[in-house]
Amino acid sequence: MSVIVRFAPSPTGYLHIGGARTALFNWLFARSKGGKFLLRIEDTDRARSTEDAIQKIFQGLEWLGLDWDEEPVFQFARAARHAEVAHRLLAEGKAYRCWSTPEELEAMRAKARAEGRQPRYDGTWRDRDPSLAPAGVDPVIRLKMPQTGETTVQDMVQGEVTVANIQLDDMVLLRGDGTPTYMLSVVVDDADMGITHVIRGDDHLTNTFRQVQLYRAMGAEPPTFGHIPLIHGPDGAKLSKRHGALGIEAYRDMGMLPEAMRNYLMRLGWSHGDADVISTEDAIRWFDMAQVGRSPSRFDMQKLTSLNAHWLRARADEGLIGLIRPILEGAGFTLDEAGTARLQAGMGGLKARCRTLVELAEAAAFYVEPRPIRIASDAAKLLDPAARERLGAVAARLAAVEPFDEATLEAECRAYATEIGLGFGKLAQPLRVALTGSTVSPGLFEVMVVLGRDEVGARLEDAAAGRNPEKNSRR
Repeated sequence: MSVIVRFAPSPTGYLHIGGARTALFNWLFARSKGGKFLLRIEDTDRARSTEDAIQKIFQGLEWLGLDWDEEPVFQFARAARHAEVAHRLLAEGKAYRCWSTPEELEAMRAKARAEGRQPRYDGTWRDRDPSLAPAGVDPVIRLKMPQTGETTVQDMVQGEVTVANIQLDDMVLLRGDGTPTYMLSVVVDDADMGITHVIRGDDHLTNTFRQVQLYRAMGAEPPTFGHIPLIHGPDGAKLSKRHGALGIEAYRDMGMLPEAMRNYLMRLGWSHGDADVISTEDAIRWFDMAQVGRSPSRFDMQKLTSLNAHWLRARADEGLIGLIRPILEGAGFTLDEAGTARLQAGMGGLKARCRTLVELAEAAAFYVEPRPIRIASDAAKLLDPAARERLGAVAARLAAVEPFDEATLEAECRAYATEIGLGFGKLAQPLRVALTGSTVSPGLFEVMVVLGRDEVGARLEDAAAGRNPEKNSRR
């Protein structure tokens, strides 16, 4: 059997962390089995579904690298097909019209609660003569659920789960206005799309028992289900915005890499031994639903950031320049040929110190900033008159040093510090500030080599003359 799975978000909001992980698990399962990963937009809530949310879902999946195999299916466009199935079941005697009013339904629920029973529809119109229908009430169509026995689901994650059928009331398929319910639409779409495995959050588990009965009434084979535990915040509470339950595009804007997000999300509930750093290629080879745990996962921003730092260091330097270019340009910097060359030469030292693309862009800015560079306010305190005088002297000495490499530059600067009886650190930090605008940077002499003789001399002279404007600290 060829595996076909789907991701079916509702465009009433953006693609959040939980949805992204569900999509990833479906995608990994399909790719690991050589199957298909389909996308369905469940846009039947017309009042809350938006085109902006639909586009954000597409963009989020594309950024994550989760490609789908066929054109997306839009659920609302299939409403006539959903209604057709409901009317067929009605004609076959597997469903019936129900004229119970909202007030009557509430009375049923109240009676059940008072008697300590689960609130449910009591089947008033299941076998009642339709000729007794009240005037002026638009009936719904309900599925005739089995009233005895049990429904068992062999879940890929939860194991064997059983519910007594007496707990499953006759669910509504079509509302009084003729529109299909979520339960009907989902099952009809999954059946028509040939979905073989449904992988989704375990908050849908209770729906599954009713949906299994609908599949059987339709004469369709239910898919295999896998219900994955939800993601909680670090405090164990349900994940919310205060924990980091943001749209996936927010993490992109924070400077996360898609491979880091994939790595982190796949480890939220799925494991392969003790491996934390897992490439997507390895994940496709190793992915197995049997390795998905039953306990909720906890979202940990610090761990995500740590993984991002790993994958950032693994990225090719040239590719990173392309990723931070828009950030730098958005901050007002222009990447000319010289600036791009400096970034290329200095990227190794930069990326080793950064965790996100945003941090990388901030750390790299001094390589492309036009003279006179701005000095962070806390760092500017190091450029007192004595320090500026020494910077002018160093500029003169470095103008003729040969070769212009790290070892020679360090030897020359240390020799000067010794000559004037100054601890090297008291010379090095003002040098760093004059060249980078900050007290934190890659290695001082690496920076000098990347900037080049002319730029180093010019920046030191700017600092010696006090030409640098102050700015708020970078960090």
